[in-house]
Amino acid sequence: MSGFTGTVLITGATAGIGAACARAFGQAGARLILAGRRVDRLEALAGELRDAHGTDSHRIALDVRDAGVVSRVLEDLPTDWRAVDLLINNAGLARGLAPIQEGEFRDWEEMIDTNVKGVLYVTRAVLPGMVRRGRGHVINIGSIVASEVAPNAAVYSATKAALETITTGLRLDLFGTPIRVTIVHPGLVETEFSVVRFRGDEQRAADIYAGYKPLEPADIADAVLYAATRPPHVNIDQLTVKPTAQARVGMIDKK
Repeated sequence: MSGFTGTVLITGATAGIGAACARAFGQAGARLILAGRRVDRLEALAGELRDAHGTDSHRIALDVRDAGVVSRVLEDLPTDWRAVDLLINNAGLARGLAPIQEGEFRDWEEMIDTNVKGVLYVTRAVLPGMVRRGRGHVINIGSIVASEVAPNAAVYSATKAALETITTGLRLDLFGTPIRVTIVHPGLVETEFSVVRFRGDEQRAADIYAGYKPLEPADIADAVLYAATRPPHVNIDQLTVKPTAQARVGMIDKK
């Protein structure tokens, strides 16, 4: 495994891809700022990583949807935790499985506020320090639905398309600096994603992953670690990672 000795801020670190990234970077030697809404899970993860790898971590309760909270919490980081070398914008979600004509406003607002505005708020708070220090990397967790719109998921797909555009724009805005920018687009990954989407319906969520081998969160964490550990002159603009059984959205080889 490649080493990474800088400070990594991971949003949505309480489960799934975020927690897997924490494990991968903790094992690689990074210091971790673990951000999420479920502080008990952050504490448990921090303890696990401390025991397994001696990982030094700082935990912060953070709802990325609230611009004021994001600004205040990140401004109030202890002095020795403020120099973030890598930001992993992982916090995100999908809600519902309805066509637009039957969609719920609250679902749309939660997805847009988390998947788009939340990324902007956190990036805006962290990026100036990277530019001042002349080093840093932003990695956004997207989705293959950014380019392959999923049926009955127009708004979620739109948020990931927006994230892809923001990532490209960020790369342009940072032209002339050494700051790197990457987006990783996962296909189907077995996480709490579908349980959240279906508001706790575990059987319906399990059916999404039945009959084939989906990706695991560690597979995406491995891709993130790969992008983050390239030499400084190498920028991985985009990585798309899908299970072998998935050719595209909705095209899955189920046995």
